[in-house]
Amino acid sequence: MLRIAIIIGSTRPGRKGEAVAKWAYEIAQRRRDAEFELVDIKDFNLPLLDEPMPPIMGQYTHDHTKTWSAKIASFDAYVFVTPEYNHATSGALKNAIDFLYGEWVNKVAGFIAYGGVSGARAVENLRLVMGELQVATVRAQVGLSMFTDFENFSVFKPAPMQEKAVNFMLDQVVWEGGHPFWRGETDLQTVLSMLLGK
Repeated sequence: MLRIAIIIGSTRPGRKGEAVAKWAYEIAQRRRDAEFELVDIKDFNLPLLDEPMPPIMGQYTHDHTKTWSAKIASFDAYVFVTPEYNHATSGALKNAIDFLYGEWVNKVAGFIAYGGVSGARAVENLRLVMGELQVATVRAQVGLSMFTDFENFSVFKPAPMQEKAVNFMLDQVVWEGGHPFWRGETDLQTVLSMLLGK
């Protein structure tokens, strides 16, 4: 069965991302089309990137990198839960992504973002990063507003429509993540023939 990580992309004290990710995970757990796991980058205690070799080489020297690598490699797809900081994702999430390369390649990603403009610019930023890593991103995304989905800009209380948005995004992640091409089970020509009905 397809394995999807819901990645908590903030590590700061008082972060909102943990509550958001747990809410998304509860929604995901009611589905039967994939297996979901919460992954908190905070648990991996990653320092600022400290590997001497570029990640594309896959030659890791530190145990924290090897542990992070094994966890990320075990999934077929990802849902990134990200705050928006200064028109981008969090530094902690970008750093965690940058530790690896091959573990991300030919996977699929969706996004749940939160912020003053519903985290839209954080997702824009992550889409560019995912493109470089050869990760296929789905069009649907979940945007949570600090004005309407957090009481007093603090306590997470998502609007009722947001659960539908999560499932719509997950539908796309599951469909693309389960596609034979992304799973490395067929070649591009076969996939094109399938899509064109040949």
